[in-house]
Amino acid sequence: MPLLGLKVIEFGGLGPGPFVGLIFGRHGASVVRIGRPVAPSSDILCRGKKSAAINPKIPGGKVALSKLVASADILIDPFRPGVMERLGLGPEVFLGGL
Repeated sequence: MPLLGLKVIEFGGLGPGPFVGLIFGRHGASVVRIGRPVAPSSDILCRGKKSAAINPKIPGGKVALSKLVASADILIDPFRPGVMERLGLGPEVFLGGL
């Protein structure tokens, strides 16, 4: 499997993000899907992924997400531009101020 050993964090969303996560997982990557802390998704694009319900708007959730993202090789961000930055999870946090 060509992507064996890669860790992917996917934020739940619509469109191409979940599909890309599915493809990564099918090629050997370990994919963790972060969703809202409500009902779990029955979407077929969640197949083969681990799931975590974390609220990024509370301090404990933000800390947990920071640790997950910092340990990942790939981050799938399905949001509009600026959403991750407003949550305090933008690229400058993880890439050393780029």
